[in-house]
Amino acid sequence: MTQEDLSRFGRNSALTGMYTNITFAKYGVRFIAINDNYDTIDPNSVDNDFAGIKNWFNEFYARDTSRKIRAVNKAKGERGEPLTTNIPYGYKKDPDTPKGWLVDEEAAQVVKRIFTLCMEGRGPMQIARALTEARVLTPTAYKQRQGRKTPNKEGADPYHWNTNTVVHILERREYTGCTVNFKTYTNSIWDKKQRHSPEDRQAIFYNTHPAIIEAEVFDKVQEIRQQRHRRTKTGKSSIFSGLVYCADCGAKMRYCTTNYFERRQDHFVCANYRSNTGSCSAHFIRAVVLEELVWRHMEAVISYVSRYEAHFRAVMEERLKLSTGEAIRVRRKKLAQDEKRLAELDRLFMRLYEDNVSGKVSDQRYATMSAAYEDEQAALQAEAQTLEKEIEVQERQLENLEQFIQRVHKYAGERELTPYALRELVKAIYIEAPDKSSGKRRQNIRIVYDLVGFIPLNELMKEETA
Repeated sequence: MTQEDLSRFGRNSALTGMYTNITFAKYGVRFIAINDNYDTIDPNSVDNDFAGIKNWFNEFYARDTSRKIRAVNKAKGERGEPLTTNIPYGYKKDPDTPKGWLVDEEAAQVVKRIFTLCMEGRGPMQIARALTEARVLTPTAYKQRQGRKTPNKEGADPYHWNTNTVVHILERREYTGCTVNFKTYTNSIWDKKQRHSPEDRQAIFYNTHPAIIEAEVFDKVQEIRQQRHRRTKTGKSSIFSGLVYCADCGAKMRYCTTNYFERRQDHFVCANYRSNTGSCSAHFIRAVVLEELVWRHMEAVISYVSRYEAHFRAVMEERLKLSTGEAIRVRRKKLAQDEKRLAELDRLFMRLYEDNVSGKVSDQRYATMSAAYEDEQAALQAEAQTLEKEIEVQERQLENLEQFIQRVHKYAGERELTPYALRELVKAIYIEAPDKSSGKRRQNIRIVYDLVGFIPLNELMKEETA
């Protein structure tokens, strides 16, 4: 084997030395580095003795170069310059600005369609199938038709959409007009595997380029994707799947259907009852009845907000202030307790270490106690982060109210329930047990609206007509 010099063979001094000194000799391989006068056939050569030092310098050069490149990229990323060289599908380069992006209208329509389908309750597999059937070019095929560079190779079928492609598009925050840097990282120059950075380690810069998707829609889509549900064997699906819960036990209501069912026979039933655990009663409700009840309530809310917006805002603001103030007080109290305990654990760690060094605590006892402290500390840190996020959400309640009112106005002229309206306005639906005391089966539902929670519609109407 012949190389120009040792640096061309490898810049990891440990691995290079292992190959040249052990592996090649073991298998009778002759290795020659021309510029370094290195030849394994003469192990007593003085040049061979200096090979280890040269390998170390080669590694140092690689590390130093990598360090400088990382520093430059870090500075660029912190300034808000996009670090990606692969412009997301839906955008194209701005000819007037080297780092700028412009909306590619044709591809942007496909991106909007993907988000709309997700808002309507379609999963990535269903979306990919719909795009394939509609003969929409995949992002790779589209870019190649446009003469743009792409890191991926075009598949055999340029219209076959992959589920992972849809997921990747649904998770790209750049479509809201943001630049997102440091989304991935590598452990070292030798480990090239890309790992995803947690969101708190990413750098997000808002309004750096035109948005294709509204931020509210993007956030709602992420929430919907967390409500994943199993598809039925029949392939049928309901617009309510993932939204319906049992009012008594809190379990999800499962969508039940067969190929032999008419539409009016499709129904939801409490998961705990269906599994024969005996922990809950049959909170059964037919899908068509649920649709009628939900739309009736939503239609009343839309109508009321449209006619009496000022009164609705005033009443909901007062309710939100009361509920938010109490929720924030409880969470802040718990957060203070967690922070106090974390500080106490730090002191206990130090005392335990000192006792171990002095011999007061055995090594085995030290290992057991320190492991228990570490587990408790990790749990408290996770809980503290959750509490901080919940406090932040509670403090934004009034802003959420305004956002909800704006959403409602979009559906003022609607005459029927649409999947998009349902997903945008409703967060959860709770089904109560049926009441048969009057001789007739009566069933109530409770709707939790997105951003504002439960809306006391009956009380609002009584106040307005009083």
